[in-house]
Amino acid sequence: MTLNVRGFAALSADAPLAPHNFVRRDPRDTDVVVDILYCGVCHSDIHQARNEWHQSIYPMVPGHEIIGRVKQVGAKVTGFKVGDTVGVGCMVDSCQHCESCAESLEQYCEEGATMTYNSHDRHDNMMTYGGYSEQIVVSEKFVLRVSEKLDIKSAAPLLCAGITTYSPLMHWKVGKGHKVAVVGLGGLGHMGLKFAKALGADVTLFTRSKGKEQEAYRLGADHVVLSTDEEQMAAVKSHFDFILDTVPNPHDLNPYLDTLKRDGTHILVGLIEPIEPALHSGKLVMGRKTVAGSLIGGIAETQEMLDFCAEHDISCDVEMIDMQDINGAYERMLKSDVKYRFVVDMASLKNAG
Repeated sequence: MTLNVRGFAALSADAPLAPHNFVRRDPRDTDVVVDILYCGVCHSDIHQARNEWHQSIYPMVPGHEIIGRVKQVGAKVTGFKVGDTVGVGCMVDSCQHCESCAESLEQYCEEGATMTYNSHDRHDNMMTYGGYSEQIVVSEKFVLRVSEKLDIKSAAPLLCAGITTYSPLMHWKVGKGHKVAVVGLGGLGHMGLKFAKALGADVTLFTRSKGKEQEAYRLGADHVVLSTDEEQMAAVKSHFDFILDTVPNPHDLNPYLDTLKRDGTHILVGLIEPIEPALHSGKLVMGRKTVAGSLIGGIAETQEMLDFCAEHDISCDVEMIDMQDINGAYERMLKSDVKYRFVVDMASLKNAG
């Protein structure tokens, strides 16, 4: 048995997203069925829908920042009940037995995590479809509790933009006494500022654009550095313990490496490969500096992040849209014309073509 579901899908790399009916698997004993209320729009949705990572399978229903309400639970589900407000992020399964999974790092599953969309279910090989839809069926282990303290509209992007910036800050134990710089003021960057500030760090925004000072201060920055200004960059030479680089497009890392202290770390969370221009190895060798990467977070850490946000009153700055406006939202995202994340009100799907 399967569930008939309505959503919005990309039918090819060059087609706009459009209404699409599809089927989800019949819920298993350990599954939770979620009525989707809100779904964030991630830049990776565009990459996937337009096959920019050269691995897209069509039809594709994007969306991995999902907030919804439990409609049904399987007989063996113990952690959720009908009516609970829950979240679903970037993953819906993993092998559950490799070293990474055993350490609650399912995002690094050595057999490959099952992603929320554009992936194959590891049990029945059905395609996974994401949150631009009415419902989703997810294993209990990959469902997250959402506190009543969180605004559920602005909580949706925490499931990707939030955890992508929270996880590296926690892994590198960022806290009081650290000087942290965030590169880029977008969906991820603005969350990086909020988290670093909440953790007690001295926080700087690196930006290429003038006029972002007041906005950066509002979001938690203590300082703003214009990265195209040689004098400002020279003033922060050997200054930072960590740089959280949220820019999703290729850019020159070398000027930022000069601003790291000895043993400092430049953390990439965007897929910018190949790195061009090339790294100057001397900048690393002469200061024992590191360029590192980080990918979302495991389920336990994502739950920790949601609870942290509830405790510290942290949310994502969002602009609500109807499902019918998704193609226009994609074009605006490419122009950085959103502060700072679109969220789709899935109730609008009922009125879609």
